[in-house]
Parts: sequence; structure tokens; C-alpha cells
Amino acid sequence: MQIRAPAILCSVRPHGEHGAVVRLMTEEHGLAAAYVAGARGRELRPLLIPGNLLEAEVRGRAASQLPSARLELVASRGPWLTEPLPSAGIGWACALTAATLPEGHPYPLLYDSLGALLDAICLAPSARGWARVLAGYEVLLLREVGYGAAPAPPPEEPWHDLVARLERQGKAIGNRLLADRAGDVMAARAILLDRLKRIGGD
Repeated sequence: MQIRAPAILCSVRPHGEHGAVVRLMTEEHGLAAAYVAGARGRELRPLLIPGNLLEAEVRGRAASQLPSARLELVASRGPWLTEPLPSAGIGWACALTAATLPEGHPYPLLYDSLGALLDAICLAPSARGWARVLAGYEVLLLREVGYGAAPAPPPEEPWHDLVARLERQGKAIGNRLLADRAGDVMAARAILLDRLKRIGGD
């Protein structure tokens, strides 16, 4: 296997003394797992932030081994990780994608939508500008993996209704997509929902 394509970094897991296993979302190849050598070094640490847009080169090894990846930074989400709400939104969107999509299946609409969601989180003046985009991404992901066709949130939905919608969708995601591994992943969503609720109603 050989892939060279723009990719959104969705997860990073340390592996061995110096490396890491990453999951990358690409438009044509879907989710791809790969090993990154030297991931904990000074040069690569700034690249390995979930949400970053990268140029990725993934090369297959032996059939029993993970492919290896070389990564170049295209756009960093690092500056937003110091902000509680954007950090929680980026973390949840990436964790959800990494944990629920099967590897090697292209989801071009999800790739584009995840990129648009991350851009919205980073560019909107507040969470009111991107929470609805997040809700729409969750609906799309549920639909793309075969769990119904819930309607997207209406554009003028009151804030408290949108938060209630996100709570309902969280239950569906936890029960349908993450039934066997909901704890760690849904913890990221619980943090996000708690912070969104603090914004207050319309």
C-alpha cells in the first residue's frame, strides 16, 4: 500500500520508546492507521496534534506490520488547544472519527465535513458559531455508517434546543457506535457538553 494525500490527524497513541501509531482521515482512502518513527522528538511533536491538516505519505510494510507514515504540516490546530471550548470540540470530533470509522473505506463527504467543522471551530468567534456544525457532523457520521437518517439541526434552532439535541445524539452515538468502547471516547464528549451548557440560553 502507498498513499500520498492530504490527511486530517484524528488520533495519536504512543508506541514503543520513540514512536506513535496515528490514525489519519483521507478523502480517497478513508481512515488509515500508520506508525510514525520519532514521534516524540522535537520536530514531530508539533505535527502530531489531533485536528492538524497534514500531507501524509503512507507506505505498506510486511502484511503483518503497520504501514509507516511520513508527515508534513499543512495547517496546525495547536493555537486553539489553549482555549477550553475549541480544544474540547476538536478533541471530540477527532476522537469520534478515529473510534467509529472502519479503516480503508473512503468517506469523502465525512472528510470534507470534518475539515469544515474544524475550520469552523477555529474561525468562529464563539461556540455558538460552530456547535450546530458539530451537530450536523454527528448526524452525517451516523448516517454514513448506517444508523438512520436523522435531520440536520435547523439553522435558527434556539441554543437550549441545540444542546438538548446534542445530548440525544450523544446517547445514540454511545449506544450504537461505541457500545463496546464508549468510556474513554465519550468522556471527551461529556467535557464538551459540560462546557457548552455553561454558555447559557438565548
